[in-house]
Amino acid sequence: MEDPENPSPETEERWRNDPDNWIWGIFYYNKEDGRLLPPKRNPIMGFTINFANPNSVLFFVIMMLFFLLITFVIASKN
Repeated sequence: MEDPENPSPETEERWRNDPDNWIWGIFYYNKEDGRLLPPKRNPIMGFTINFANPNSVLFFVIMMLFFLLITFVIASKN
């Protein structure tokens, strides 16, 4: 069995090209994929969140809270 944290290039390509793994074509949702930040459909465009992975969703929420905190701190100093 393949490691979901480190899939083979063939498996990664199959997951990325499977339209069933993309909600509305933009949100990646694949329960088989254990990576925190898998590449986007076009890997040149960077990475995305795997919304089927609870750790990815937690990472996303923490990242958003961090940026909101930074925004409020900067806004409160002005």
